[in-house]
Amino acid sequence: MRKAILSAVLVALATGTVARAETLRIEGSSTVGPIADAFAEYFKSVNPGLEITVNKNGSGNGATALIEGRCDIAAMSRFMSPDEFAKAVANKVYPVAWTIAMDGICVVVHPSNPVKALTSAQVRDIYMGKITNWSQVGGSNTPIVVISRDTSSGTYETFETLVMKKQPMAQGVEYVNANPQAQARVKTTAGAIGYVGLGFLEGVKVVPIDGVRPTKQTVANGTYPLSRPLFLFTNGFPKLGSIPFKFVTFYLSEKGQELVEAKDFVPVTNY
Repeated sequence: MRKAILSAVLVALATGTVARAETLRIEGSSTVGPIADAFAEYFKSVNPGLEITVNKNGSGNGATALIEGRCDIAAMSRFMSPDEFAKAVANKVYPVAWTIAMDGICVVVHPSNPVKALTSAQVRDIYMGKITNWSQVGGSNTPIVVISRDTSSGTYETFETLVMKKQPMAQGVEYVNANPQAQARVKTTAGAIGYVGLGFLEGVKVVPIDGVRPTKQTVANGTYPLSRPLFLFTNGFPKLGSIPFKFVTFYLSEKGQELVEAKDFVPVTNY
């Protein structure tokens, strides 16, 4: 009897008549990570047996994983570069972008820092090493500890474009590999400055840039100068009705918008 049951199971597996757990692999941006985690948790709750992994290791790594077929969805806080697109097409991967939310890159300092505002030019000079003490921008006589995201980060690349204007950062800049690390470093270091997404502001002080404070409203209407969209990328257009299709279009639903807002990002829909 046991042999018969085992034989039947093996036949069923071979013919695909036994249901296998469906998997969804997501890799990339630590900024998009909280949204991907929230979406994943919801999808698993309504799809018993669905397995979803979310690996938050940077936008560039997400793009590479999609190009190499190691993930189903790449989470990115920037658009794919022309070089990434070329590599994808050469590998017979055809990226399709889904804009799931808006975000603002927030310049943050330690809560004790008396500086009330900075300009983009001042922030650039701090990161270039031209301004090294807070007293030079109206603060106390305290050396500035400069924190940046690592170069594989989409947040870094956006900051490099919008603030640095492609100018090199100073040699003394300290690099960290994710938003939570940047947030924690600034939160615990009196002289620190860093930059993080809207969802990572707990325990740090946000500094208005060019006279505009980053809020959901200023990001949504584009008045905050460091606003940017957040993306999910798939290899081609997912099959209609499939789990990948439902996942990347979930932001269009009221529940998806609710989860985006719950993570302190800005929905691209308005119900």
